[in-house]
Amino acid sequence: MEKSVFGLNENVASLLCYVGLYFSGIIILVMEKNNKTVRFHALQSILWFMVLSIVGWVLGWIPLIGGLLGPVIGLLTLVSWAFLIYNAYMGKRFKIPLIGDAVETQIYR
Repeated sequence: MEKSVFGLNENVASLLCYVGLYFSGIIILVMEKNNKTVRFHALQSILWFMVLSIVGWVLGWIPLIGGLLGPVIGLLTLVSWAFLIYNAYMGKRFKIPLIGDAVETQIYR
């Protein structure tokens, strides 16, 4: 397995991209210059969790719908967070629909 700039195994560095939601993704994307797999996970983490944060924030301003859909966004965030961490650790590059394709185009161009 390839090492990352942190001297960590690729799967561990990829997992760390998701641990701190988009915050850790930003840090790792800035620090990692060579490992495209780790960069993929970092950018996907940033975009995915930013989208969920923005959707949750917007829904919070809508009286009835926000109260109903807010918990759904929270659950989606928790489940996707655990799922992405697990897959990154297992060495799998799961692509979130639409976001994963955009990330892949950006990283592997």
